[in-house]
Amino acid sequence: MATKGLLLELAAAYTRTSGVPVSFEAVGGVDAAKRVSAGEPFDVVVLASDAIDKLAAAGKVDASRKTDVVRSGVAVAVAANAARVDISTEEAVRRAVLDAASVAYSTGPSGVALAALFERWGIADTIKGRLVQAPPGVPVGSLIARGEAALGFQQLSELIGVEGIALLGPLPPAIQITTVFSAAPGSFASQPDAASGLLAYLASGDSAEAKRRHGMEPA
Repeated sequence: MATKGLLLELAAAYTRTSGVPVSFEAVGGVDAAKRVSAGEPFDVVVLASDAIDKLAAAGKVDASRKTDVVRSGVAVAVAANAARVDISTEEAVRRAVLDAASVAYSTGPSGVALAALFERWGIADTIKGRLVQAPPGVPVGSLIARGEAALGFQQLSELIGVEGIALLGPLPPAIQITTVFSAAPGSFASQPDAASGLLAYLASGDSAEAKRRHGMEPA
């Protein structure tokens, strides 16, 4: 879901410039990988790089044409009417997590990395009862806005523009969680030439400005 808004924008731009209609369906990464693994037909899939590698190993996507698209970092948010907390350093983030009444995170790669960070800090057991994991495809920001979580972590691109929340900023560099999202055509894509053209556009300089506007960096 981190790339949903970006891919919708890039698909529309590519359609305008190339005349080739492109339509992306955005679902949670876990669900997308399951659907691809189950053999659902598609021309191009965009997922976290390691998920693409697993699908390639299973023969579901063409590994030779895997294309890195964006680098996406994690940010922190609270409710719009909540007091702002310090997240400027690793220790400040650790303290914010320990002090929060509830902490929301995603099922995606950033959520996995965040859980590992809590383990490394030695606080996983302490906060276990206060963790709220957003279901696949459900934005962490929506849980914060509804009051179901006091502090939330998710890809910056998924927190930008969510009503009812205040974006505190990205995680500090020492603990920043960066996910590379990649694209690849299906091993049996029905439109291989069109897929190749789209992949080239997704990696081109023409798409860079949109990537940055959506809170990501070109890969």
